[in-house]
Amino acid sequence: MTGKSYSMSLSHKILFFLSLLGAFNGLVLGIYLLFFTTKKYLSNYLLGALLLVISIRIGKSVAYFFDYNLSKTYLQAGLTACFLIGPFLYFFVKSEVQQVRKMPKSWVVQIFSLLLIIILVGIVYPYKNFPSLWGEYIVPLIYLQWGIYIAFSVLLLIPILKKLAQRKSVKPFEKWVLTICGGVLLLFISYVWAILNITKGSYISGALYFSLILYLVVFTLLYRRKTDDLSSLSSQKYADKKLNPEDSQMVISRLERAMTERELFKNPNLKLNDLAKEINVSGHQLSQILNDNVGKNFTLFVNEYRINEACKMLSDDNILTVDAIGEEVGFNSKSTFFAAFKKIKELTPSTYRQSVTPDL
Repeated sequence: MTGKSYSMSLSHKILFFLSLLGAFNGLVLGIYLLFFTTKKYLSNYLLGALLLVISIRIGKSVAYFFDYNLSKTYLQAGLTACFLIGPFLYFFVKSEVQQVRKMPKSWVVQIFSLLLIIILVGIVYPYKNFPSLWGEYIVPLIYLQWGIYIAFSVLLLIPILKKLAQRKSVKPFEKWVLTICGGVLLLFISYVWAILNITKGSYISGALYFSLILYLVVFTLLYRRKTDDLSSLSSQKYADKKLNPEDSQMVISRLERAMTERELFKNPNLKLNDLAKEINVSGHQLSQILNDNVGKNFTLFVNEYRINEACKMLSDDNILTVDAIGEEVGFNSKSTFFAAFKKIKELTPSTYRQSVTPDL
């Protein structure tokens, strides 16, 4: 197949055009989502990054399929991009399913760590000097990592898949996420299929599938015209509508996660709208959910978290004074702390500390 790129038949030219067209348009769409989109959602940026690395990987595949003499530097660049497909897919799915508004530091650390690893490996063991090492170990590890992230992404989608299995209504953004994940899974299978050499000439299949999926998605969007409902975060537009029980439970889960993991209750100036913004609902919806589903108003809900944290600190061998503990857990005054504590625990903080402190 040496020199194939210089003497292509008409069928090969058509194949080259179709397979490369998807990569080019995916690259353009990825750049648009990263830098020019008017919908500044985290999931859009992650989708843009995902399309960008996939397009680089596809472009490398197309070039290599039509010219086996392609420089191994280009091959290494394509495989480096491939190392990031799984993480960007997983974070995209997670940002939509869990309605993550801001990029968590752990995600940033993970992405940059993976990028640093593959770059360092490429510098120390470049493909052109260590082709056997890449072929036998590094490339299989790249695909293994990609497969693991796909598995994690599918796990996040289990609730949506259950809804499909039970023939329940699925929201447009859920269909959108399933389509993206399904497309990447198909791409992954086609590449693994080619690497295992199950079907002769199947290496170009991944590029063709990507072109097909990309254009099906684009034509579907053009047909629908409406795209505002393709992100879970766009539901803010309909924030004042009453949520159904299933959506209310999802909001409660996000609320509890925000309170326990990020300890938002420790902010003495925390307001209803601040908390609502953190979990992507309106203040009206949050108040409604707390009253109807949790059976508490906002103040009682937050104070219970503060008092429970105070009880932990009072139970420990803590050198902080009672007043200092009240301030630490989010109360801005001694009187408010004592009043809330007595209302919830039916005794004062000092009495509670004495009751849980063993006699020496």
